[in-house]
Amino acid sequence: MSIGKNITRVDAELKVTGEAKYTADLVPGNALVGKVVRSTIANGVVKSFNLEAALQVPGVIKIVTCFEVPDCQYPTAGHPWSVEASHQDIADRKLLNTRVRTYGDDIAAIIAENDVAAERGAREIQVEYEIYEPILSTKEAMTPGVVDIHKEFPGNVIKNTEFRVGERSYEEIKEAEEDAVEVEATYRTQAVQHCHIETPISYAYMENDRIVIVSSTQIPHIVRRVVGQALDIPWGKIRVIKPYIGGGFGNKQDVLYEPLNAYLTTLVGGRPVKMEISREETLACTRTRHAIEMQTKALVRKDGRLIARQFAAYSNQGAYASHAHAIVANSANEFKQIYNDAEGMQAQCFTVYTNMPTGGAMRGYGIPQGAFASECQADDIAYKLQMDPLEYRLMNCVKEGYEDPHTHIKFRTNGIRACIDKGRREFGWDEKREKYKKQTGTVRRGVGMAIFCYKTGVYPISLETASCRMVLNQDGSLQMQMGATEIGQGADTAFTQMASETTGITEDKIHIVTAQDTDITPFDTGAYASRQSYVSGKAVKKTGELLVKKILKYAAAMVGMEREQLRLVNNEIVDKNSKELVLPLETVATTAFYSLEHSKHITAEATSQCRDNTFASGVCFAEVEVDIGVGKIEILNILNVHDSGTLINPKLAEAQVHGGMSMGLGYALGEELLFNQETGKPLNDNLLDYKLPTSMDTPDLQVGFIELSDETGPYGNKALGEPPAIPVAPAIRNAVLHATDVAIDSLPLAPQKLICEFRKHGLIQ
Repeated sequence: MSIGKNITRVDAELKVTGEAKYTADLVPGNALVGKVVRSTIANGVVKSFNLEAALQVPGVIKIVTCFEVPDCQYPTAGHPWSVEASHQDIADRKLLNTRVRTYGDDIAAIIAENDVAAERGAREIQVEYEIYEPILSTKEAMTPGVVDIHKEFPGNVIKNTEFRVGERSYEEIKEAEEDAVEVEATYRTQAVQHCHIETPISYAYMENDRIVIVSSTQIPHIVRRVVGQALDIPWGKIRVIKPYIGGGFGNKQDVLYEPLNAYLTTLVGGRPVKMEISREETLACTRTRHAIEMQTKALVRKDGRLIARQFAAYSNQGAYASHAHAIVANSANEFKQIYNDAEGMQAQCFTVYTNMPTGGAMRGYGIPQGAFASECQADDIAYKLQMDPLEYRLMNCVKEGYEDPHTHIKFRTNGIRACIDKGRREFGWDEKREKYKKQTGTVRRGVGMAIFCYKTGVYPISLETASCRMVLNQDGSLQMQMGATEIGQGADTAFTQMASETTGITEDKIHIVTAQDTDITPFDTGAYASRQSYVSGKAVKKTGELLVKKILKYAAAMVGMEREQLRLVNNEIVDKNSKELVLPLETVATTAFYSLEHSKHITAEATSQCRDNTFASGVCFAEVEVDIGVGKIEILNILNVHDSGTLINPKLAEAQVHGGMSMGLGYALGEELLFNQETGKPLNDNLLDYKLPTSMDTPDLQVGFIELSDETGPYGNKALGEPPAIPVAPAIRNAVLHATDVAIDSLPLAPQKLICEFRKHGLIQ
């Protein structure tokens, strides 16, 4: 048995010794350098360029401007393609943009012999603009008469959707429930950046009439398609290779600069062109987590039973559509799914273009924002009713067998109550809630919690499909290729364990190909949506079962037995009944390759189209100490408990949770992209001013699991990659509420904001 074992990561040695080859390690020595020239305004139109001085810079080979690129608008989101136009992503940008929509927009590109020449050339380019007033908030963007950022979307609203659960509206329910308590609040989350270690990087070159792109991407097969759309060339003329990747967290689930890079190599006769995006550019000019304003109301009975809720959300999309409305729709779904309203719930969501950086996918995909609203509201209700917020959640949280009325995704297994109970005991919730009651003084302590649920993959909203290929080697080992991408999360290790579990070949004899190459690798849409162990795992299982049948059929012919009499266990063909050795797998493999009578290369490849989904869930408990006088929060203790089904590798699972909790701490306490409100210029696009938590800011991270095998998962497993980042911020916020009686309704919980709120509530002068 391999599932549930703590095997060492299959890529561990290469990564810790520095032998693993990332994109930057593979750039050819003769590669030119491509550099984006960025706008110095946030809103307007490029009228003209003066390139004379830039072209005189030694080493500058060519400059291409927004007036010269192909007139093709294309989408950038890493979503599966659809043959139905209504399900396709919004195509709203070109390789370079004449219409400037954000500070640092891509308006020209330089090809140079080296980085210095490219930098110097960019500084020498003079640009004439027609300048418009920057529009940075959704409220401004929706104001009648304001300039349209995209002419195809008058009024700047990309999409406005609404739904209702139950027969009556919130107002009708409110009118009927005369004794209900109403709680109303607006919650706001901020724009943050992924801050993956490896910044976006690619290089492109040509082989005959085909373009080859080597890129740090989560979605190689989708990159291939989008580059074809951007350059208006057949997709088969593009080859994408993904080596080892130094993190993505959703930023690289967008097609960032691969299309431009592909175009630049065609301008220099196919010579390699490298594009490496700086840390400053990554922070301000790639993708961010969406800032969302969420206006909420709730009706609740005095015993704590939730009657009805209302949710209205305004998502700041920024300059280009990217993943667009899917993010805020996910926020509304989280708000809907995690609690059981006795009478009903209604939501309305707006996604709005502004002149901010483009919002895209980031770990949690809208759920961290929706969970912040739902979990802050839960504590605000409990506070008003003078009720334990844990008991409120047990009374109202989603029940076993819940089915979403719109997507029809079911809670096949629901460990949320078991997670709460486990965390309650291990964290010491009851004792600490009592201990920290009615504190005085400038230093106070409190505990808070937050729950969440998260679906596994994107079905039925989008296509879920994945393939796997297995090849039996001459020595009885197994070569495995996955279109699913290892991006640092341990996917290759999980797939290796899955393959071992299904085939009976031990992990040490399974060699997974970590790089994806669209010319060779079977198709998979990529690493996102916490889908790979669930969706791509089904492909591993299906392919492994097919391979074993072929191996046993060949072995049976060798020994004159029936295939059904044999099993493959620990690299040996054994008799099903007696368990005795029949043949070593190595003997079967060698014979299959070299037999003069019956040479057969035993391989298997299978596609799994996943038409199912399920929910993972969990809880975070946080204990904080608040120094009211200086607005400082210290995390004393923090615990996540997760229901993610059967764990493939418990140690890897724990590591995933640690990483997500760390991201949640930054989201809660300090991270925020800041901009000049008059010009839209970034103010903290560097890691000195953008406040990431360090190891010194991070407490011991406690992790627990409830393992409920889910029948829909290939090995009883379900989502884990994104969930750990979801509940941390609201749990900390709720702990601050418990400590100080002050409800902070926006992130981050930075000192300046805390001091302002504490003054407002009379805690400090």
